[in-house]
Amino acid sequence: MAAELIDGKGFAARIRDDIKRGVDQRTRRGLRRPGLAVILVGDDPASKVYVGHKRNDCEQVGIESQVLELPFSTTEAEVLHHIDEYNADPSVDGILVQLPLPRHVDSTRVIERIRPDKDVDGFHPYNIGRLVQRIPALRPCTPFGVIRLLESIGEPFKERDAVVVGASNIVGRPMALELLLAGATVTVCHRFTRDTEAHVRQADLVVVGVGKPGLVKGEWIKEGATVIDVGINRMDDGRLVGDVEFDVARERAAWITPVPGGVGPMTRAMLLQNTLDAARHHDG
Repeated sequence: MAAELIDGKGFAARIRDDIKRGVDQRTRRGLRRPGLAVILVGDDPASKVYVGHKRNDCEQVGIESQVLELPFSTTEAEVLHHIDEYNADPSVDGILVQLPLPRHVDSTRVIERIRPDKDVDGFHPYNIGRLVQRIPALRPCTPFGVIRLLESIGEPFKERDAVVVGASNIVGRPMALELLLAGATVTVCHRFTRDTEAHVRQADLVVVGVGKPGLVKGEWIKEGATVIDVGINRMDDGRLVGDVEFDVARERAAWITPVPGGVGPMTRAMLLQNTLDAARHHDG
């Protein structure tokens, strides 16, 4: 029997409804709407599309958003200056610098310049450190969204063997920390792993986020496993596909996320959630 699809798009819509209610409750109490500031450097088409989606999401839930579009030639010092201004602006609860940045701008310095309590991407070392210590504050959006998706299908986590394929700072590493926090036993596979297939074959829960179409073969998936595909890759024919060989994996798994419509909408929803949570924190 084919796996059940995990409807990230539908679940994200329900989360946005909850966030809108939270924002509306704030305004009824006389509190200001949460504010999100986005900095976009350069002309990357995909980044422009993502930023447009985020602006629309904010409008839907009542979050005040502003986008600062800077030319490719903008210096690192200028980017840091704009972050400092947003750090000091009491109307801004969340700051997001759209990645990737031009190569002449150090993304590590940029991320570390954002005030941790305004770091709605959850990438600042302070927020990652809180996650390591099991006292999460603002959490990285994609792993946080994956956890919410898994909770929505009743994933038990405890006594489950989880394998994360990919060890990026954005997905793989914080994903492993989130799964540890939830009680799973976690293995992380990366480019130096000797036998990724062997690890995947024994996993009850597989999360893949590498950016290589079909990297994880469907036949590797354990019968009855849950598969979360974070990858999104555009093929030459225009199709969007994930990192997992979907058709074969779906015949073996119990649950699987589609691409598109799985993890992506959840990442955007968690950005809104982090912004609302940051505003609540700033209320004191």
